[in-house]
Amino acid sequence: MDLTLRETGFYESGSQSARAWTESWVRASVYRPACGAGRLSSFPANAPVADFFCPMCAEQFELKSQKTPFRRKVADGAYKTMCERLASSENPNLFLLNYDRLNRRVTNVAVVPKQFFVRDMIEERKPLGPTARRAGWVGCNILLDQVPASARIFLVRDSAVRPKEAVLEDWRRLLFLRDEGEEARGWLMEVMRCVESLGRREFALHDVYRFEEHLSEVYPNNRHIREKIRQQLQVLRDHGYLEFVSRGSYRLSRPA
Repeated sequence: MDLTLRETGFYESGSQSARAWTESWVRASVYRPACGAGRLSSFPANAPVADFFCPMCAEQFELKSQKTPFRRKVADGAYKTMCERLASSENPNLFLLNYDRLNRRVTNVAVVPKQFFVRDMIEERKPLGPTARRAGWVGCNILLDQVPASARIFLVRDSAVRPKEAVLEDWRRLLFLRDEGEEARGWLMEVMRCVESLGRREFALHDVYRFEEHLSEVYPNNRHIREKIRQQLQVLRDHGYLEFVSRGSYRLSRPA
């Protein structure tokens, strides 16, 4: 995979140039992370949410690119449109791309599968003011800090290209969440984030119980938090995200 960004035209602003260059790079260089076959195809310009699609498996992808690392949130399009797409089967997966503009190089590319996006992760922005060209338009932010670290499947990390087989395996390993309803996915993702925040691969059940107060705040109507924690760990173990070591002890199947 060639990480060089190539000029695709001249634009008035640097952000427009970077957008064009990174979109062109994805079309030319990125294989389809869901099925591994060929390259992605582009939607027409200004499609409501998605930028690319796979003609083989029909997966859709939105691209976000910037020079600096992605932090807590990333700005997205129209709030109403995003909420409608999340409720459909056609909501897009998300590419997060970092680049070095000076050296015209891609430095990081990760894909976040669509099953990791739930309604609570979409933040409504204030409407544009009356003097704006699109007065009253309401955009949204995607709250990336609510995505488990393992949900970012890196194709390129710190300018190093990961083996394609490892990327496809990571994708398959996380597909089980698509079979869960939104509330169930929310619980599983919260527990995944709790486990990953421990900062080590092996941990005990009582380590996760430390997040009981936090989970009670997230799910105030649940009066059986510890039982729910054990249930979620069982689901994650059954699907290979965790390994059972011994009674009350677990191991992440791979580092986050």
